[in-house]
Amino acid sequence: MSGQIVGYVRVSAADQNPQRQLEVLGECHKIFTDKISGKSRAKRQALAELLGYIRDDDTVRIASMDRLGRDTRDLYNIVAEIIDKGAAVEFVSENITVDKNGASPMDALMLGILAAFAEFERRRIKERQAEGIAIAKAKGKYKQQPKLSPQDVEQAQVMIDMDIPKTQVAATFEVSRQTLYTALRRAAE
Repeated sequence: MSGQIVGYVRVSAADQNPQRQLEVLGECHKIFTDKISGKSRAKRQALAELLGYIRDDDTVRIASMDRLGRDTRDLYNIVAEIIDKGAAVEFVSENITVDKNGASPMDALMLGILAAFAEFERRRIKERQAEGIAIAKAKGKYKQQPKLSPQDVEQAQVMIDMDIPKTQVAATFEVSRQTLYTALRRAAE
């Protein structure tokens, strides 16, 4: 038997539905799904499992390249890891395939151009978002939602009173120490 078709799906949040991507992938022998932002590769458990699972002559099928990498360098690095294992990468929406023999000259060009445009668009979205937040703050209409509920803050304070280190308390609630400090300060006000 030649290799398997192995699918990879990533949605940015646990409440997002991966169904559209699953339909684009079509039939696969196995599918790995991450429900997390692509920002931190270290937290993408399904991607790590996929990289450990694939072998020579497999094809990793992905709905679109922005589901695999957050920026051009990240995309190329992940594709290289897959190719080094002897597998091919197929981006369905872009109709691009890269295998151990490399990509066709046209596919390589398109991969580079589309990856660069995707990175550019992500950066523009972040810029526009920051501009909108700055305008709303200037008008006094922007208030960031607290990441910890009042009950979470109360529990955190109890843990701190029990001499549990704030770093550990923050990790328990899956927030940064700064978020914990901010929530505690707001609760005290």
